Formats: sequence, structure tokens, C-alpha cells
Amino acid sequence: MPIVVTLDVMLARRKMRGKELAERIGMTEQNLSLLRSGKVKGIRFETLSRICNVLECQPADLLTYEPEEPPDG
Repeated sequence: MPIVVTLDVMLARRKMRGKELAERIGMTEQNLSLLRSGKVKGIRFETLSRICNVLECQPADLLTYEPEEPPDG
């Protein structure tokens, strides 16, 4: 998928553990782990807003777009 979740980078910059973030935004550690690994199909704006509020960042600090290579042929 061309959308890459860079939440781990922001957590490291803020010197915060995933467990603390999960508690502060009201999400289970397991669901946060799925988000961090990019194994989710989407994210609610409300959740994204909570993450940005706690980490004091913008959505663009958490998500990047990396286009897929076109198939050869």
C-alpha cells in the first residue's frame, strides 16, 4: 500500500512508548500496534486527532505517501 505509517518515528522523537500513547488516546495497545505496523485499512479522524494532540504533531508527521512502482511490461 502506498500509504506508510510513520508513527514509530514520531514516538521516538517524543521519547514516548506505545503503551503510554495508547493509554492517553484511549486505544488498546493491540490496536495501536496494528496501526503502527500499517496493518489497518483506515483510521478514524477522531483517533488521528487524538494522536496528533498527544504527540503535538500534524497528520503528515504520521503518514507518508510512497507510490508503488508500476509493473514492468
